[in-house]
Amino acid sequence: MKFDIQSMSAEAVSLLKSLISIPSLSREETQAADFLQNHIEAEGMQTGRKGNNVWSLSPMFDLKKPTVLLNSHIDTVKPVNGWRKDPFTPREENGKLYGLGSNDAGASVVSLLYVFLQLCRTAQDYNLIYLASCEEEVSGKGGIECVLPGLPPVSFAIVGEPTEMQPAIAEKGLMVLDITATGKAGHAARDEGDNAIYKALKDIEWFRDYRFAKESPLLGPVKMSVTMVNAGTQHNVIPDKCAFVVDIRSNELYSNEELFAEIKKHVSCEAVPRSFRLNSSRIDESHPFVRAAVRAGRKPFGSPTLSDQALMPFPSVKMGPGRSSRSHTADEYVMLREIEEAIGLYLELLDGLRINPNRS
Repeated sequence: MKFDIQSMSAEAVSLLKSLISIPSLSREETQAADFLQNHIEAEGMQTGRKGNNVWSLSPMFDLKKPTVLLNSHIDTVKPVNGWRKDPFTPREENGKLYGLGSNDAGASVVSLLYVFLQLCRTAQDYNLIYLASCEEEVSGKGGIECVLPGLPPVSFAIVGEPTEMQPAIAEKGLMVLDITATGKAGHAARDEGDNAIYKALKDIEWFRDYRFAKESPLLGPVKMSVTMVNAGTQHNVIPDKCAFVVDIRSNELYSNEELFAEIKKHVSCEAVPRSFRLNSSRIDESHPFVRAAVRAGRKPFGSPTLSDQALMPFPSVKMGPGRSSRSHTADEYVMLREIEEAIGLYLELLDGLRINPNRS
């Protein structure tokens, strides 16, 4: 089927400009969600809403068919230092559209929406759900996690994130540990006390040097990084507490619970996980969508960065316009041609797609 990609792209860019002009920092997305919901309804589609998450189901939804979810997020990080342009004023220059959230992930939000609106007007062997979610940048529990249980069962999802429209078929998970070493306070001038920093050093060195046995062909090894340390009250007091934070990026060969069980065997300090919920994900390379992407000249890869894929209990691919390296940077932008390319490729891969609802 032929689609008017240029017209769809022009409408998507216009919508993206409107969204850029509405500040939508994580947990402050109400105005953006209101605007997007009104826009979808003006296109003749019914919507659902929970918090600042907005979704729409394709007409004539049939539970006997598999369901494809098209998802991206409307929230942004706070503007970093160094912006030379107004982050909330969309600006076109030399084929680029500047603005906070243009690349991460506004371009995906609007591209997937117009693909959804177009495919809803065609006959497909699957249902579609479009979901613009919130709180992605903070992995908030008010985001996609609270919406999925109320939606019809999903067989497959496309998660719109800036990947240069290459399919990320695996993604690292995240577990954050708060570690506390406990000693005994004393005067630094005398031989007394039990220095908590020295206790923490042994475990910090272990996190630096330890290597988990199983490495993923796509995601590589589990990566552990000590990222924050806090101890001491003044120069002449032996510290009785030393707290540090460990950022752990898991591969699909371990659950976060398995990693934590192994860590507990080796560290002497008290370790408390903030959450086990953000596990690594992987989809089989033989999945029909992945195979279609490869036929279209795309190269599957493993992504080191986290997205809402971590909260999806069904097969998914992370794929969207823009470049990950532009995310969370000053003067963030997306190329206008990237939006047009994304819409065209999404339609090419989804139009006529056949998926098995029981496939993993």
